Amino acid sequence: MSSALSGIKIAVVGGDDRELVLISELVRLGATISVVGFPRNMVKQGSYVVNTVEEACRGAEVLILPMPGTDVNGVVRAVYSSEQLELTERAIRQLAPNALVIIGVARPFLREWCRKYRLVLMEIAEMDEVAILNSIPTAEGALQIAIAETPITIHGSEVCVLGFGRVGHTLGRMLKNLGAHVTAVSRDPAELARAYEIGCRRAGFEELGSLVQSVDIIFNTVPAMVLDREMLEAANPDVLIIDLAAQPGGTDFEAASLLGIKAVLAPGLPGKVAPVTAGRILAEVIPQIILRELLRADQNTSCG
Repeated sequence: MSSALSGIKIAVVGGDDRELVLISELVRLGATISVVGFPRNMVKQGSYVVNTVEEACRGAEVLILPMPGTDVNGVVRAVYSSEQLELTERAIRQLAPNALVIIGVARPFLREWCRKYRLVLMEIAEMDEVAILNSIPTAEGALQIAIAETPITIHGSEVCVLGFGRVGHTLGRMLKNLGAHVTAVSRDPAELARAYEIGCRRAGFEELGSLVQSVDIIFNTVPAMVLDREMLEAANPDVLIIDLAAQPGGTDFEAASLLGIKAVLAPGLPGKVAPVTAGRILAEVIPQIILRELLRADQNTSCG
């Protein structure tokens, strides 16, 4: 498989240590890589470091953007870049026809550009093959925060996990293994069944108001306002809230501050606490996605 991507031109725009691991794998697989957002000495030999997003995109068959994507103005997260990187419509127009655009979560403007120029957009943050694997460093990072920010042990603590999807399930299992008393809070009967299967208590969100009165730690994974001011006013004043949902999270952080409740917004933990592992996940999954999409495009062309 060392030449599986031979001849494929790929643009990697921005990112962090995860993308460095990914770039190394793409080079190993034979792709032609244009990179912007990293100094030359950090990037694997065999890739080309360019100066602008437009230059990186020119003629690329695949564009890879960071998992966190862009802000509302199109600014790309690029932790090692001395200059701001901006994804523009002009840059998107530089891509090859029918190019594949890979990103964690796309903003509406990127979705519109991809429709306009008939590009294939792949948002991978919620794909099981990415999200389940990423739930491991996310859960470990959340535990790291909890241990650092509380004066008690995880063992014996009263913990709520709000939302029991991929991250919630992995986190709940780790907490149970450490001896915490875990209550899973969800509206989804299947998620609550999974919670029961690993020995967690179960509750619906209608019960959250009473649960927060005595809980020590709340981990939120729900990307909606579930810990509003009213809920926080009822909470144990010593509770620690660790919000793992995508920004802006599911907590009223202003109200928490006014009430003296410690609340930590902690999205994107894989790239922060375990960037090499998170990079290996991308290096495993993204080449498979590229090969799958290229095969599909070839089949469509043949059928046409």
